[in-house]
Amino acid sequence: QVQLVESGGGLVQAGGSLRLSCAASGRTVSSVTMAWLRQTPGKEREFVAAMDWSGSNTYYADSVRGRFTISRDNAKNTVYLQMNSLKPGDTAVYYCASQRRGRSVYSVDYNYWGQGTQVTVSS
Repeated sequence: QVQLVESGGGLVQAGGSLRLSCAASGRTVSSVTMAWLRQTPGKEREFVAAMDWSGSNTYYADSVRGRFTISRDNAKNTVYLQMNSLKPGDTAVYYCASQRRGRSVYSVDYNYWGQGTQVTVSS
C-alpha cells in the first residue's frame, strides 16, 4: 500500500519561501514519477511540478517555473517542493502524487495521492 504524507505548508507573506515535503512509503520515490499538484476551491486540480523515476528530468508549470524546484532524497524516500518568491496566486492546497497514469508529463492523473497541505500567501 502506497502512502504519501505531505508537510510544510503554512502562511507566508508574498515574496517569501516554503519547502513542502512528501514522505513516501510502500514504494520508492526513485521508481516512479512523483509530482506536486495544487487545487483551490471551485477549480480543477492543477499540475505544478514533476520528476521522473530517474530523477534526471523535471517538469514545471509555466506559472511556477523559475520559482519552484522539485527534488528528492532517495535515502529518506522523500520528495520536496521548494517554493520561492511566493505570490498570492500560489495559495492552494498542495498535493503530492505518485505513479502517473496520464500520458502527458503535465498530467494530473495519478494513482496515489497524499492528503494535501495548505499553502496561504498573503499580500
